Amino acid sequence: MTTGAASAATLQSSKAPTQPGSPAAAVSICPDASSSLFGPNVCVFNPSMSTASIQAQADAIFAQQDFNEMGTERYSLLFKPGVYGTAAQPLNVKVGYYTEVAGLGQDPDNVTINGTVTAAGHNGSGALTTFWRSVSNLKIHFVSSPNDGCHTSNEMWAVSQAAPMRRVHVEGSRTTFMPYCENPNYASGGFVADSYLEGGALNGSQQQFYARNTNLGGGWSNSVWNQVFSGDINPPGNTFGGGTYYTTLATTPVSKEKPYLYIDGAGKYNVFVPSLQRDSVGTTWATGHTAGTSLPISGFFIAKPSDSVQAINNALSKGQNLLLTPGVYDVAQSIKVKRANTVVLGLGYATLTAQNGVTALETADVPGIVIAGVTVDAGPVNSDVLMRIGSKNGNNGAPHQTTDNPTALMDVFFRIGGPHVGKATTSLEVNQDNTLLDHLWIWRADHGVAGSVGWTINTADHGLIVNGDDVTATGLFVEHFQKEDVIWNGENGVNIFFQHETPYDPPSQAAWDQPGPFVGYPAFKVADDVQTFHGYGMGSYVVQNQTDATAYATAAYQAPVRAGVQFTHIDTVWIVGNGGYLHVINDTGGPAVAATGVVPVSVVQYP
Repeated sequence: MTTGAASAATLQSSKAPTQPGSPAAAVSICPDASSSLFGPNVCVFNPSMSTASIQAQADAIFAQQDFNEMGTERYSLLFKPGVYGTAAQPLNVKVGYYTEVAGLGQDPDNVTINGTVTAAGHNGSGALTTFWRSVSNLKIHFVSSPNDGCHTSNEMWAVSQAAPMRRVHVEGSRTTFMPYCENPNYASGGFVADSYLEGGALNGSQQQFYARNTNLGGGWSNSVWNQVFSGDINPPGNTFGGGTYYTTLATTPVSKEKPYLYIDGAGKYNVFVPSLQRDSVGTTWATGHTAGTSLPISGFFIAKPSDSVQAINNALSKGQNLLLTPGVYDVAQSIKVKRANTVVLGLGYATLTAQNGVTALETADVPGIVIAGVTVDAGPVNSDVLMRIGSKNGNNGAPHQTTDNPTALMDVFFRIGGPHVGKATTSLEVNQDNTLLDHLWIWRADHGVAGSVGWTINTADHGLIVNGDDVTATGLFVEHFQKEDVIWNGENGVNIFFQHETPYDPPSQAAWDQPGPFVGYPAFKVADDVQTFHGYGMGSYVVQNQTDATAYATAAYQAPVRAGVQFTHIDTVWIVGNGGYLHVINDTGGPAVAATGVVPVSVVQYP
């Protein structure tokens, strides 16, 4: 077994629900709740505040959010430019569910935290359910805490899905993505971009991870099942198979960093939208300010969960951008983004819940739209699609999209079930050409509040359908759907990094069979008529918890066999279950079943 690879029994039990959401606090924990421009769940700290005061407020939020996996509370902790904590009195910010920690400087080094910003797990599950939290746009000068010698003996960001690290500078320590304080110490997927980790990364037990445009300083340790790198400085070598599973691309072919809130020299809030990059290496801020466009906050409709969709749509139609403050928004009609270059930015895991079977958000066939930091939940009435990017026949089949100004999604997450019953045929449908998809987790829940999960309860066919041409995905996590998790119909598609688990709960082989010669459903299907596609660093894992059912799939990946459709470094791993994959891709590679054990079954290049 690869170091840190979980046993089948442990992984199966580790995804059990942690704890239902805690009751909402009667009074906001944030220090400036009554006067904040962004509402009561956005805490804005400044360097004149005492370390003890900031520590107490951060600790209070963490105490509420630590086990609040399926709750409705959301928080954004924002730090104005300056220095926080000291060597004698470090500031140690622990980050729980639905909590965003971010600096408000134009560059990461404008905010320094002497101490740590920590994401970890819990004994019994490690970090396998350390989801929905983030850190961005600041420098962490590592100072260990005398009160927590384990979690803070290195800068620790031990996470699984939907927990990005962006624009972070870590100095004075390695950064560990492994929860070495917990038992077991497993973690199951993460994402870091546009960051500088001076001491390098202790990957440890992380089963899969994607590092993009990051300076890895002291290097990277341990590959486990699937570690992918593009445009990084000092990444590991490009080796896949025989116990080492690294996929390393020298550059990122196309990328656009996530917009971020910052305060300018006049003390005014702005949203900075970074520029598109091609064939990039390293961070956007290594030699000066990130290139891009600054938008004044006055150009944004600052939405609260109590605002109606009509009010939001009215603002969008008048040319305003949209900032969603932390909370859960019940969406009974579609939010419609119709104007080119509109920015939709969520703070603190702002969540749109589709009601009455609607599409929660849809965009017109116009260029330059950016949607970032938004979570979308399905509601109890089935939605055909939860988010639609462009229309299938926009502009007579030729959407208004350009290669130099694409629509982009960053840190956009979807859930079918979990906090409540949810149903959606497809989570995300991408119809526009040239769209960028940067770090998405699309999840049909495998656990959650009692009664919200089951084969006939949180029903969902597909996570992602790509119909547009020249679509690029960097960091794609799609899990547990009941048919093909991803269907790629567009030409010239590129997918860099893919993480997938099978549905846990097919009750029988017949319930999971597709028409035709194949049994079961693949995780990722490239349509039969596609001429060009390239996937890099893709892993799919068998996890089934129906002890009295057997369900096999012919292959994890299904694609036409032609020279223009290429897969580089793909694998499957059987973890638990009576079924498994008979092949890795089409009729090549495999099997990944109980008899093969918990080891990767890989294909280096296909065809």
